[in-house]
Amino acid sequence: MKKTFKIYAVIFIVVMLILALLEVNKKETVNWRKNFNINEKSPFGLFVFNNEAKDLFKNNLKKTEEAPYDYYSQRKKAPHNIIVIEKDLDKESWKKILDQVTNGSDVMILMSRVPKDISDSIGYHSSDISFEEENVLKLTDKEYQNDFIKLDKFPSGRGFSYIKPKVEVLGKTVEKNNSDQANFIKVSFGKGTIYVHSEPLFLTNYYLLKPGSLKYTQDVFSYLQDRETIWFVENDTKVSRFFMRFVLSNPALKYAWWIFLGGLVLFIFFNAKRKQRIVPVLEPLRNTSVDFVKSIGNLYLQEGNFHDMMAKKAQYFLNKIRMDLLIDTQNLDGEFAKKLHLKTGKPIEMIDEAIALVKKGQDPYASVMKEDLVRMNKLLDEILK
Repeated sequence: MKKTFKIYAVIFIVVMLILALLEVNKKETVNWRKNFNINEKSPFGLFVFNNEAKDLFKNNLKKTEEAPYDYYSQRKKAPHNIIVIEKDLDKESWKKILDQVTNGSDVMILMSRVPKDISDSIGYHSSDISFEEENVLKLTDKEYQNDFIKLDKFPSGRGFSYIKPKVEVLGKTVEKNNSDQANFIKVSFGKGTIYVHSEPLFLTNYYLLKPGSLKYTQDVFSYLQDRETIWFVENDTKVSRFFMRFVLSNPALKYAWWIFLGGLVLFIFFNAKRKQRIVPVLEPLRNTSVDFVKSIGNLYLQEGNFHDMMAKKAQYFLNKIRMDLLIDTQNLDGEFAKKLHLKTGKPIEMIDEAIALVKKGQDPYASVMKEDLVRMNKLLDEILK
């Protein structure tokens, strides 16, 4: 058995070394997928924006995973702001959003592709306007001319190929060899306003963590009024709720988990037939302290030595006062009673009666009865609670 154990121990160590070498030489891959997930820390997730959004909207932001159709069907809202970032919405939800805008709300749509019937009703057509590997996003307002963002990683190149005459252009895509193209527009709709930005990539972690990029984001959202803002985020129920999700999503933890399971299986396999000697059950030593105290108490009661019991109770009480309440017990006078009253919150009459009984217990010549002992015990326990 010892020889077998050594063989499997050597195999286990060799496997561990091989896995360690593979892990050290493994190049970490970056997930560049455009997921726009508020919980993703990958370059094109919205983890940073999600954390900064509360400050950006001055704590007036509310996130919901409900579809706009369900959200507005269940509640009536005063005019407010609406944010939609790369979220798949059905036609009924879009209609609910447009109804809210008609009644005075403002909506900021940051999507590279909006359903055609919705974009037609707003007043624009979107398409691929750039095929360059780098784009620069700028705002047309002179106040924001110095605020721009450079997209150097996988820009979508989306913009507006056609906009109606009454649509205002707020931002554009600037290229070296081509003319500027609109990518951020504003259009009045009923009593409210619709803002559409065709390049939401500037909200992702990769660009927000770049120096100066945050200012462009603040400028874009500054067009919304300072009021309650509803952000319709992507429903997160698609994420697995399996309790091992975190472990299996981390390569190092995943390898450790599988090695642990493999080792456990091997241990069970080689020890399944091993017989374990029956271990006798040893009863723990019984604590007789309580029984001893009861016996001593009964002895005192049988002998009727109430005076001695009162003296010991008084001594315990005064020691407790000194240690726990830090009150000097040298003189049991009015000053002592006042301090005890302030620290325990008990009535001064109760404290005076207790002090009198303590003094009686300390007086070797006092006449003591059982009733005095019972009363004193009750008062001192009440004071020490």
